[in-house]
Amino acid sequence: MERSNQYSTPYEFKGRLPLRQAIPLGLQHVLAMFVGNLTPILIITNLCAAAGGGAEDFAAIQVTLLQNAMLVAGLVTLVQLFSIGPVGGQVPIIMGTSSGFIGVFQSVVSVMGGGIVSYGAIMGASILGGLFETVLGAFLKPLRRFFPAVVTGTVVLSIGLSLISVGVGSFGGGTGAKDYGSMENLLIALAVMVIVLALKHGAKGLASSSCILIGIICGYVICAVLPLFLSTTGVTADGVEYTKAWVLNWDKVAQSSWVSIPAILPVKPVFDLRAILPVMIMFIVTAVETVGDISGVTEGGMGREATDTELSGGIICDGLGSSFAALFGVLPNTSFSQNVGLVTMTKIVNRTALACGAVFLVLCGLLPKLAAVVSIMPQSVLGGAAVIMFSSIVMSGIQLITREPLTARNMSIVSVALGLGYGLGANSGVLAGLPQWVQLIFGGSGIVPAAFVAILMNLLLPKDKEN
Repeated sequence: MERSNQYSTPYEFKGRLPLRQAIPLGLQHVLAMFVGNLTPILIITNLCAAAGGGAEDFAAIQVTLLQNAMLVAGLVTLVQLFSIGPVGGQVPIIMGTSSGFIGVFQSVVSVMGGGIVSYGAIMGASILGGLFETVLGAFLKPLRRFFPAVVTGTVVLSIGLSLISVGVGSFGGGTGAKDYGSMENLLIALAVMVIVLALKHGAKGLASSSCILIGIICGYVICAVLPLFLSTTGVTADGVEYTKAWVLNWDKVAQSSWVSIPAILPVKPVFDLRAILPVMIMFIVTAVETVGDISGVTEGGMGREATDTELSGGIICDGLGSSFAALFGVLPNTSFSQNVGLVTMTKIVNRTALACGAVFLVLCGLLPKLAAVVSIMPQSVLGGAAVIMFSSIVMSGIQLITREPLTARNMSIVSVALGLGYGLGANSGVLAGLPQWVQLIFGGSGIVPAAFVAILMNLLLPKDKEN
């Protein structure tokens, strides 16, 4: 009895949990972000190879970069959870490779002609950009007035809205899949969703709090059994045969090595102003997103607003983590919005549990075969859980916004930021007549323009008179 009294609950940030409880809760976070952590590297390396040649060079280092991405995400997450001096907010945030930079990096590759040199320029710009964001985090306190609850709530709400389409894309099997939207993919995703909801609201204890992990494991089992009843291949309209998206690729696991040591500086950094300037601007945007993510987990998981120390430490960790990632050839490492949804849905904020997930990521970086087991997860399996998680971020944003009275001023800020800001960003074709740098920064997810409009309106609109 004395031993059990030393443990805290999964719903308290600080304190220990028994490993039998902490490990599955941590694995949920890894499964929620694993694919998203690797996808940006695949996109940018393929783009560099296609634009400037050198496909063989990238093929040789791509596995190393993916391995390093997992190692870096795990290490930076541990710093975010426990902090080292001012670095780290001690908040329940999982860190990972940011997809928000993809648009800017595509422009850099286009301007610089692709190849290894372009990727090196991205690394050089990321090192400097991360240091720049670190400075922003150190001076956050005087900047905090730009981020009241109505602004951070709007940013969190726009993050959730932008991720829902990603979740639905996975629900259908992955937008690039040949059998995207097939009945098989939809039923697999629906089965995972039903299992998650049934456990969340019908079970108790560990079964309820680990509902996402159990749902995903059940998805694996379903996909492993289906080949006994259904064909694993299909034929496109052009008569080309393909493997269905839900099929588990066990060959990838068999071909992976057991142990591999990550390489430092697999790509030599190149410092070029053509890459540095646009990437610097994106790091400002990343700082705003991190404010939204941290506000989302403290509001949705802890029922309170984030403190200045938490926000400052979180942004500093974002910045230094991104510079550290670039030394391993990895794209900027920032707070992962997908995991904000998981925290707000389950209310599990215990850092021992999240640290178990971070340690698992580190192991994935050292044990490629373990990483391969997670990487073969069908998108439809992830999508069944992701739609629920991402929708919870929307609700966290609404909770933040309604923390203060919904005055006419606050309603105007939210409505215009979402209508004009998020609307323009989510429909980036509207910006086609504007300069390219404007399209790069404000086009895409809608998060950036929504944040910009919310901050601007908060500054311009007269404050409500106190009674």
